[in-house]
Formats: sequence, structure tokens, C-alpha cells
Amino acid sequence: MYVAVKGGERAIDNAHRLLAEKRRGNRSLADITPEQISEQLALGVDRVMSEGSLYDRGLAALAIKQARGDMIEAVFLVRASRTTLARFGYSVAIDTGAMEISRRISATFKDLPGGQVLGPTFDYTHRLLDCGLETDSSPEPAAMAPVSDEATPHVLGLLDKQGLIEPASSGGAQAESEPGDMTRDPLSFPVDRDVRLQMLARGDEGFLLALGYSTQRGYARNHPFAGEIRVGMVEVCFVPEELGFAVCIGDIEITECEMVNQFKGSKSAPPQFTRGYGISFGHCERKAMSMAQVDRALRAGELDEDRTAPAQDEEFVLSHCDNVQATGFVEHLKLPHYVDFQSELELVRRMRREQGADRQEAAE
Repeated sequence: MYVAVKGGERAIDNAHRLLAEKRRGNRSLADITPEQISEQLALGVDRVMSEGSLYDRGLAALAIKQARGDMIEAVFLVRASRTTLARFGYSVAIDTGAMEISRRISATFKDLPGGQVLGPTFDYTHRLLDCGLETDSSPEPAAMAPVSDEATPHVLGLLDKQGLIEPASSGGAQAESEPGDMTRDPLSFPVDRDVRLQMLARGDEGFLLALGYSTQRGYARNHPFAGEIRVGMVEVCFVPEELGFAVCIGDIEITECEMVNQFKGSKSAPPQFTRGYGISFGHCERKAMSMAQVDRALRAGELDEDRTAPAQDEEFVLSHCDNVQATGFVEHLKLPHYVDFQSELELVRRMRREQGADRQEAAE
């Protein structure tokens, strides 16, 4: 047994060295830096920050480099780093209404107070490879159109003023209580919406995208409208115990999405529009949109709707949306299971012997 352990350690050390060599790649090429990743692969950095539940562009870029571009491995690294950080408390809730907007669109109203702001987007590009990017022939910097100083209230507020959509504070008694913290308290079902949103916010984008897509195809009977998607910088404030008042400690970029869904009404509520909500660090609008769709689907019980689809099953969604946990369960299958498999092998052989004996007896 000692020889086997010693040999395994040597093999693992060699695997680590080979990994470092593969990560570096062709040494005739310049080594990529975390700064380059942060600036030029910004959307990947944003995803790692969001699903890693830690807003730090430098650490997220470093994790992407260390993981050789494997986003889920990078998320794992960021979460592991997060657990080592000192905890000072909770920040004040951010005010997305005061966002310094770089992108803001609505699919429900054309003319908005503050206007539509397309910002940097792939929405209107042709999906053709740009061979010019093979060289360092970067185009001249585009002139940034100034964002209007006009107030940019949330679009769904227009419906709220007319009483056509549920109030933003919808959520029952939990809306008035302190929000939970899924990183500090064990998960137990049923889950309040505040904790549910926390889990979705750091859930895997691909998983949520698939579930959101399923709701549009009839598996939950939800066909939403993008009420508003906004991307921009918001202030983060914190209340130190020794001061007793809020101090703004910095700005972060976030993406916020509010979806609008029809609702036929119930015994206690008239026909009206309902909301789905999504938010993420950085510029991650696909994630925020998917999150908003799944959030609305998971509100089926609250709105007296039948739960008939996977996206409406709270335990199914929340137990499987975390990519780090999912990766652990799937990839642990690569580790040695020799003893387990030998017991299974012996069981199958015994069952086959018994079955063969039974057949022989039946033939006789």
C-alpha cells in the first residue's frame, strides 16, 4: 500500500508540472497577462465574478489564466479564494435606479424617459469571423455618445403607476424581514424568494439558459417580455459599526433584468402582469435574462399556478443550478473507484451464475 501511495504522489506531481507546461503553451509567444484577460476577455471575467460570487476583476482574470480558460474551474478557484476572505458584514442594498448607465433597452416600450441606450452589444452584428482580429490592427476608438442626464426610472414603474403589474415588493411576509444568506445558512425547502434569487444569481448560466428556454417552449407556459435590461455602474455603500451611517466604498458594474409576464389572476389578485427578476455582476445580460425567466417560473406556487414543468420545481432547479457542486459530483467519477467496482463486478457475476443455474433447472 505504501508503494502505491508513493507512486501515486509522484504521478500527481508530474501531472501538475505537465499542466503548468500546457498552460504556458508555445514559449515563443508572449505570456498572456491577467490584465489582458480582464480588458480583452471582459465578458468571461464578468461571468466568473458572477458565478464565483466575488466582485474582483483581477482575481477572476487570474483564475481564468490558471484554469486555461475553463470557466467553471475558474469559478471554483474564485469561490475557494472567497472563503479565505475576512467578513465585515453586509453592504447597503444597491440603488439600481441611480445607475450610471452604459446600456439600457426595453422590448415593451419604444419611447422611454431617458431613452434607449444600445451600448456595446452583439445584437446587431453579423456572425462572420473578423479576420482583421488576427493582427493587432485595432480600429480607432469609437466616439462615445453621451448618455442623457434625464432621469432613467425603471420601465416597469410605468405599468405600476397604472396598477397593471404586481407591486415590486411582492413576496409576502418575507419581503419585510431581513433577507437570508445562503452562504451562511444551510439550504432547506421550501426556500424564500430572497435566498432563491441568491442561488440563481450565482447559478450556472448554461443551466439557467436551458431552463429559461424551456419555459418559452411551453414547459411552464410563460412567454415573457423584456421589460428592461440595464447595464452600468452602481455605488456600493457600507455602514461601519463605529460610525452608524453609510459610507460609499466603491462602484461595481452590474446587469439587471426585469421580465414582464401575463397573469390571469387568482382568488386574491386581479388579472395583471407579473415580474421575473435577474441580476448579475458585470455585463452578463444573457444570464440575467435567464435568471429572470426562471425566477418567474419558480413563483408558480406563490401565484396559485400548477407546477407542471422542471423550471417550476424549486428543489430540482436549486439543487442542480450550482456548477461547482455539479462539477464535483460529475468529475469525482474520474477518481479511483476500484473497490466499489470490484464489488459491483462480483455482484453481477453472482447474479449471472444464479440466473444460469435457474435456467438450467428450468430446462431440466
